[in-house]
Amino acid sequence: MEGLFNAINNVFGFVTPISDALWDFPKNFDWWANIPVLGNFSLALILLIGSGIFFSFKLGFIQVTHFNRTVKYLAKKEEHRTGISPLAAFFLSTAMRVGPGNIIGVTGAIVAGGPGALFWMWISAFFGMATAYIEATLAQIFKEKKGTEFVGGLPFYGRRLLGNSAAVGVILCVIYLLYAVGCLPSQGSYSVTAIGTIVDTIAGTQMPSNSPFYYIVGILVIVLVAVIAFGGIKRVTKFTDMAVPVMAVVYFLVVIIMIVINFDQIPYFFSSVFGGAFKPQAIFGGAFGIALAQGVKRGLMSNEAGQGTITMSAAASDADHPCSQGCIASVGVFLDTIVICTLTGFIVVMSHLWTSVNDFADIDRLQYFQTSISGLKPGEPFTVVISVLLLVCFTLFAFTTLLGMFSFSEIAGSRISQKKGWITAIHIVDLAICAFGILSKIAGYDLSQIWAFSDLANICIVFCNIPILYVGFRYVMRATKHYKKHDGTPFTSEVAGIKEHLYWDDKAQGNG
Repeated sequence: MEGLFNAINNVFGFVTPISDALWDFPKNFDWWANIPVLGNFSLALILLIGSGIFFSFKLGFIQVTHFNRTVKYLAKKEEHRTGISPLAAFFLSTAMRVGPGNIIGVTGAIVAGGPGALFWMWISAFFGMATAYIEATLAQIFKEKKGTEFVGGLPFYGRRLLGNSAAVGVILCVIYLLYAVGCLPSQGSYSVTAIGTIVDTIAGTQMPSNSPFYYIVGILVIVLVAVIAFGGIKRVTKFTDMAVPVMAVVYFLVVIIMIVINFDQIPYFFSSVFGGAFKPQAIFGGAFGIALAQGVKRGLMSNEAGQGTITMSAAASDADHPCSQGCIASVGVFLDTIVICTLTGFIVVMSHLWTSVNDFADIDRLQYFQTSISGLKPGEPFTVVISVLLLVCFTLFAFTTLLGMFSFSEIAGSRISQKKGWITAIHIVDLAICAFGILSKIAGYDLSQIWAFSDLANICIVFCNIPILYVGFRYVMRATKHYKKHDGTPFTSEVAGIKEHLYWDDKAQGNG
């Protein structure tokens, strides 16, 4: 095991500097870094948040104007013979969006950049809602019917928008599969270690990471993932339909109760967040780069708006209009960042613990989050109960993200081939990589080199997806105009101004 790990770590040793260079470009050049304020932004952050601002204005802030209509649409109960329901697609996308980063990512952002980072998370999420709307709408417009399911997403709409080139679809598919390869080890290890942390919290002791317990839990996680993932997207959505509401509601209620009990700390929370975001030295000084960059980057990495990595769930929905699923994707960003991430922020900021961290790089963020809980009322013995409940949510966050990656890898892979053997091979490789991540964590090995590989694939997806969104934006604008009319006429390729035949043409003729 050690030899295998060292060999893989050596192979991917070159990835970290490449990934860092792409994420920081052009901040890694003095001519850019010396520009006041703007020099704190990398091209990736400018593309992501700048595009969100542009799309928001062009669409008339549809993330606000159609928010209530979307929530009502989600509540509708309908039968769907093909694909999955819009609500199931929402839960599946939430399973991917609401992951471990909603706890450890937010915790890290606040510790590194101060509470002001949370404000910039809100800003990035608000404008990111418009970007999510664009990519989900494109996923719906260009989705394809496969038996009783729909497939689509970035590899599909990327191909159709860039000259219907098969090579483009394959390249985008490969980039996503590489992204999943980099993310699966960490998500697998989080699923296992979170369960171990629950047991440790209840027992009041700490088991060694290489104990038989962790191996047993690791095997159970792999088996459960295989049973669910090999059943296809409909089996995955059956699980996420149950798990996502539970984890979201439990997390929401527990944290809200803690906020109410610690109501005297609420003014401190808001003064710390807004004070940290707007004080002069945070805007014009070096702290600006830390607070803003941490907030924007962690927010966007949490809700994944603009990355194209959650578009497969949008395409899988049997929506009544492409834009209705776009609005649902927008609400998903709201839930992930404005709600879940903010709840985490309340715990971390109100505990005051963030003020005493000197070396951010060395902290265990999950442990730090637990310690923040213990620093708030009601105190012992309720702290154990609260910690266990929130750790159960963290476990579900990690596990549902794991399932989402398996499902989206299958959908992305189907752009290359829909043969059963090819899809099975993708699942087997994903399982092997997930198992490797679990074993590496149990053995106490550092996975940073492998995780850097996912960062590299991630930035590659951003640089591919955002330009494609601009290429397809005119079709989204036409679809949005039709959607806002709400006159009952069917959406077709003619409405969107697309000369190619779409699934929506068949649906308009009653053949969908």
